[in-house]
Amino acid sequence: MELVNPDIGLIFWMTLSFLILLFLLGKFAWKPVLRMLQQREEKITKALNEATLAKEQMKQLTADNERLLAQAKDERDAILVEARKVSQKMYDDAKAKADAEGQRIVIAAKESIAIEKQKAMADLKNLVAELSLEIAESVIRQEFSDKNRYNEYVNKRIGEIVLN
Repeated sequence: MELVNPDIGLIFWMTLSFLILLFLLGKFAWKPVLRMLQQREEKITKALNEATLAKEQMKQLTADNERLLAQAKDERDAILVEARKVSQKMYDDAKAKADAEGQRIVIAAKESIAIEKQKAMADLKNLVAELSLEIAESVIRQEFSDKNRYNEYVNKRIGEIVLN
C-alpha cells in the first residue's frame, strides 16, 4: 500500500529525479528533437512551396499548351482556307482555259465547216455548170443539126444586136 499512499520521501525523490530528468532532457534531448522537428517543418514547408510552385507552373504550361493548340488550330484553319482559295482559283483557271479552248475549237470547227461548205458549193456550181454545158451542147447540136436553122438563128441574133 505504500504506492497508494506515498510518503514524503518518495515524493521528494520522485520530484528530484523528475527534475533531473527534465534538466537532462532539456540540455541534451529537446534541442536536437526541436531542431529536427524544425528542420522537418522547414522541409515540409519547402516541399509545399515547391508543390505550389509546380502546380502554378503546370497551370502555366496547361495555359500555354491550350494557347498553342488554339494557335495551331487557327493556323490550320487559315491553311485550309488558303488551300480552298487556291483550289477554287485553280478550278476557275482550268474552267476558263477549258471554256476558251472549247470556244477556239468551236470557232475553228465553224470556220472549217464554212470552208468545206464553200468548197462543196464551188464543186456543186462547177458540176451544175458542166451539166448545163453538156445539156446546152446536146440541145444546140440537136437544134442546129440542120444548117438552115443555124443560119436563121444567127441572122436573128445579129438583127437583135444594136450597134451604137
